[in-house]
This record gives sequence, C-alpha cells and structure tokens, in this order.
Amino acid sequence: MTLNVLFAAAPERWDFYQAALEDAFRQAGLDAILRQEFAPGEVDYIIYAPNGPISDFSPFTRAKAVLSLWAGVEGIVTNKSLTLPLARMVDRGLSEGMVEWVTGHVLRHHLGMDRQILRQDGVWDPVIPPLARNRRVAMLGLGELGRACAQALAALNFRVSGWSRTEKRIDGIDCRYGDDGLREVLTSAGIVVLLLPLTAATQNLMNADRLALLPKGGFLLNPGRGALIDDEALLAALDDGRLAHATLDVFRTEPLPRDHPFWAHPGITVTPHIASETRAETASEVIAENIRRGEAGEPFLFLVDRGAGY
Repeated sequence: MTLNVLFAAAPERWDFYQAALEDAFRQAGLDAILRQEFAPGEVDYIIYAPNGPISDFSPFTRAKAVLSLWAGVEGIVTNKSLTLPLARMVDRGLSEGMVEWVTGHVLRHHLGMDRQILRQDGVWDPVIPPLARNRRVAMLGLGELGRACAQALAALNFRVSGWSRTEKRIDGIDCRYGDDGLREVLTSAGIVVLLLPLTAATQNLMNADRLALLPKGGFLLNPGRGALIDDEALLAALDDGRLAHATLDVFRTEPLPRDHPFWAHPGITVTPHIASETRAETASEVIAENIRRGEAGEPFLFLVDRGAGY
C-alpha cells in the first residue's frame, strides 16, 4: 500500500528535508509519497512543525500519527483538535549538537576562558582554574538531551548532579527529584544547565528565590526554553554578584529584540538559538522508523504524554 505523507512545516524547510526523507523512506522499505499538499482525508502521516501551515487537525481523518520535527512540543500539545498520537523528535544529531554546545560553554566558564580571550592587554595575570573533579555541575532536566549532556560532563570528570520532576537513575550521575532535590542540587552547583521542557510547573523555575540558592559566583546556562528563567530575577542576580555569568541560547521572544537588556549586559552571553538544530539526515531516519512502526502495528517511538506536557 502506498502511503501519503504530508510535510507540514515551514515552506523553506522543504528543500532541507525532502531528499533526506525520501532516502530514509527507501532505506526503511516504505512505499510512500511525500508532498506539501494532499486532500486532508488522503493523508496517512503528518510530519509537523509548529511554524507550518496546520493548526486544525480535525480534517485528517485517515492519519495515524503526527510526527514532530521539534523536540519541544509545548506549542502543539494543548491543541484540542490534535487527538492523534503525537511523537516528539529525539534524534542522535540533536543530542550530539546539544552535548557539544553544553560541554563547550561549561568548559569555557570552568576554565575562565573569557578572562584571557577578552583581556589581551599585556598584563601577566595567571589564574589557575580548579580541576573538573572539584567543580559540581547541576543538570536540570534528565530527558534524552539532559541525560546525554550529564554523561558527557561526567566523562570529563565533573561532579554532575541531575534533577528531574520524577525519580530517575543514571549511572555516574547523582540524581535528585522533587522540591527538596531541587534545593539540594542548586545549593551545591557551581554551574547550572537548564534542559527542562516548558510546562506550567517549570515556567519561571529559576526565579529570585531559586537563584538565591546558588553559591555566589556561579554560572547559568540555558539551552532549554527561554521561559524557564524569570528575566528580571536573572538580571538582579547578575547585578548583585550572585551569578558571575549567564549564557543563554533561548528566549521568551525570538529573535531576541535589539533593545532587550540581555544584549548589553556584561554578564550575559547571547547565542541565537544554535545550541542544537535538528539535522535532516538523522531526523529523517527517526520519522521513517516511526512510520514503519505504525504500518507494522508496533508502538511509536517518543510519544508525548499529554498530561505531563512532553
């Protein structure tokens, strides 16, 4: 049976994904037609991104699943017209990119690289950094990306504590959960990395009270979701010296407006949502595998828990 697969993402992503998806379908043995337009009642699977053309899923009466190109699903999970199974994107390219960004910026702050790179003034001022085994890193969020980053940092000999909403066990990682666990992790962390999903429970998680728990002079990295941090509380924590620096890749409004105070603050590094990008080749393999599973009657990978919001 020939399958009709609708590509419902931003039109400019078509050229990026078309060949990779069609190749992945062939490799998976799928007889599939990939298009940007079908009559809704003829669609078997929807490849989706929130910036695409679909907001009402009710006409897609034949479709078996919605397969997201994005890891985050907060922009779709509350859509009441979406009653189909929804799978989020988890792929090795996404994980590899996030690990590289996180380890790069953790090492930057751990080693004090900015002090040397930004101060080529002829002054000999050696400041010896501690060893990684003497620096504790807190990883808030232990999903696929958080787990991969925590394990990579532990492999570099950092003392890694992880926190998640529910109890998890990861070899080599001191895992905590719940309100008490969050307090314990924050009070001992020299560097905090945010890789949590955005839900009602995590919005403004890093507020003034929680930022005040951090040891003085710590560092905050956010490649997760912009709204995990209370912006005003972050600026206050930097201004009073509680935090030494914040490196931010995600923001409440993107692109970050030119007049936003983050741009000019000396204690903030802005990166333009580049911590990790879905790679067409590896993401297409995940999409093809989920379609193969759907046709074989096997469980879909990476299904979203609507109640939890991710």
